[in-house]
Amino acid sequence: MAYYYYFKAFHLIFVITWFAGLFYTPRLFVYQIEAFQKPSPEKEILGKQLKLMAKRLWFIITWPSAILALLFGLILFYINPTLIYEDWMQVKIGFILLLFAYHLITHKYYKQLQIDDVRKTSSYMRIWNEGATFILFAVIFLVILKSAINWIWGVIGILVLGILIMLGFKLYKNFRENNPDA
Repeated sequence: MAYYYYFKAFHLIFVITWFAGLFYTPRLFVYQIEAFQKPSPEKEILGKQLKLMAKRLWFIITWPSAILALLFGLILFYINPTLIYEDWMQVKIGFILLLFAYHLITHKYYKQLQIDDVRKTSSYMRIWNEGATFILFAVIFLVILKSAINWIWGVIGILVLGILIMLGFKLYKNFRENNPDA
């Protein structure tokens, strides 16, 4: 049964690298959108570099990590199929489905920006960037507490954090507008 913990370690490693990609990719989108509004040749130079960075991050780190995290998670279920009957695990699976939806929508944004199809604002992407954080908080509290109910306190905490982040965005936006060289 010791091999179970090796699979669990690999699952956790790839969950972490997947989240790293999900945290940084939308941040690159913010920079791409802002670069798109710059004058030539800065727009083209920055756009090309940011597209390359997003492509490498998305296809070398984020997608492989998502697939490997899922694969090792399924192996853990195969080894210990009783996990599926735990209430907290069923809620976790719901969050994982939500995370994959977030991932796929982020992929849609990636494809749009790769062809210079800018449909969202940088402010929108800053907010979108926090989506994975909300899911991460909920899943971590859920897995640590192993309760289908107590994780709600973690989500309440992340919602409060979200409100503070939104206020921070607003303050930062006001600061940037009043200090364009900052």
